[in-house]
Amino acid sequence: MINKKQSRLRRARATRACILLQQVDRLTVHRTNLHIYASIISADNGRTLVSASTVEPEVRAQLSNGGNVAAAKIVGARLAEKAKAAGIESCAFDRSGYRYHGRVAALAEAAREAGLKF
Repeated sequence: MINKKQSRLRRARATRACILLQQVDRLTVHRTNLHIYASIISADNGRTLVSASTVEPEVRAQLSNGGNVAAAKIVGARLAEKAKAAGIESCAFDRSGYRYHGRVAALAEAAREAGLKF
């Protein structure tokens, strides 16, 4: 019997395999009930180039709850800002097996609006 987490990880593995073939940096998302995390990972060596999350003190000051769409928008915009400062223009979007819906979609749209291409 395959459970919900295993099924999400199976979908994530399939997406990552396609991104690996493209040889581009990837914007990966992880969500929990309380927080959302996003980072851009290098295609060359798998190192994290930039990251943003609702755990950061600057983001927490703006929010009362880190597990909602408003929080995801702030994290997406902040990640795009950091990426531009680091010289990253574009990347592939790795939704980690989550549906492109709600917080994951809000984070992606906010990052696009802030100038990140994927």
